[in-house]
Amino acid sequence: MKNNDLKTKLVERFFRYAAIESQSEAGGTAVPSTQGQIELAKLLKADLLELGLTHIKLTEQGILTAILPANLPKGFTGKIPPIGFLAHLDTVDVSISPIIKPHIVKQYNGGDVLLNKEQDIWMRVAEHKELLNYIGQDIIVSDGTSVLGADNKAAIAAIMVALERFKMNDCLYHGDIVVAFLPDEEIGGSGSKAMDLRDFPVQFAYTIDSCEIGEVVFETFNAGSVVINIKGITAHPMSAKGVLVNPALVVNDIMNHLDKKDTPEHTDGKEGYFWVTRITSNPNTATVNINIRDFDKKLYEARKNYIADLMKLVSARNPRAQISYEITDTYGNIADSITDDNKQCIEFIYKAMENLEIVPKTISMRGGTDGSTLSARGIPTPNFFTGAHNFHSNCEFLPMNSFEKSCCMILEISKLVYEGSR
Repeated sequence: MKNNDLKTKLVERFFRYAAIESQSEAGGTAVPSTQGQIELAKLLKADLLELGLTHIKLTEQGILTAILPANLPKGFTGKIPPIGFLAHLDTVDVSISPIIKPHIVKQYNGGDVLLNKEQDIWMRVAEHKELLNYIGQDIIVSDGTSVLGADNKAAIAAIMVALERFKMNDCLYHGDIVVAFLPDEEIGGSGSKAMDLRDFPVQFAYTIDSCEIGEVVFETFNAGSVVINIKGITAHPMSAKGVLVNPALVVNDIMNHLDKKDTPEHTDGKEGYFWVTRITSNPNTATVNINIRDFDKKLYEARKNYIADLMKLVSARNPRAQISYEITDTYGNIADSITDDNKQCIEFIYKAMENLEIVPKTISMRGGTDGSTLSARGIPTPNFFTGAHNFHSNCEFLPMNSFEKSCCMILEISKLVYEGSR
């Protein structure tokens, strides 16, 4: 398969997978949260069967796993660790259309990009100067009414094309390669939490869930969520004195104890934060949702303890209100799972980039991946780029050269793992 053929295959698969609506839905109790993810998983299962993978399993929760058996030269006596590659099935719901209509801008000329002529939607260079890095290249964009869905369907396409290339070329030697396609990453990674690790028998793995070419992530937030429920006492204003307990004022009391500078809009780098994501209230009840984030495990635990102490304080100040809360760990920092014994999984990323002439851009991700969950479950799972820009935006775009390099990373890492075991 020549490089032009590789790009053609990537485009074909990306467009086919993007056509399936698979937004996840926050607040859903089922896994997956939407039927579209199941439909995409069924399509991928059929593709995996066509490619001849083994141990293909699709669960009721939309968790799809399969194994590409090792292809080794005759007489090979080494022991190759099985490795995994993962992508998530869902696209993010940011209150724009779930219907993705991608198109290709051929040989981008450096100007503003017209996404949608009928609705006059543009991607402006003044707001997205990163476009200028791709002059002369083909780039994939949406029609401006939705995200592009390169997060994470570019990764799905890259994995499937890499598998196809392995199957077509007997000279591409590799050990067992296990793939997984997981639901609901965008709403907390319930798929990676629910996956039976017996279906993913690897020594280490890689998520492909980062942005521009060269990005490497092996450090993410520790993340938790807080739900606070408050029940007040209702009363008519004419007889409210000494009786009424207004849950909205209890919420106000909680808010006044959170530092306004300790929030996402006032922090960057490795600074953590509290983020009040939702407040609902009526005369009888109120609910507050808060996200907790920190790279440092001790500081993360300190933040959880702060919320616990705050609830004691607010309860003491409002003794007639019924206040309950729950803190749930969402995902962990990948770096906490990396040791001298398993750090080679990261070294393979940098060696692959060196071989492919890619300049690495190591970042501490102010977020998390399915790899954050899997790392905490005992499978070190760093992350590398899809090649796209502007995730979670209608100005998301995917340069074709970067997309191709993402796929080549899968091939090169697999080759390096094989060569390192000879």
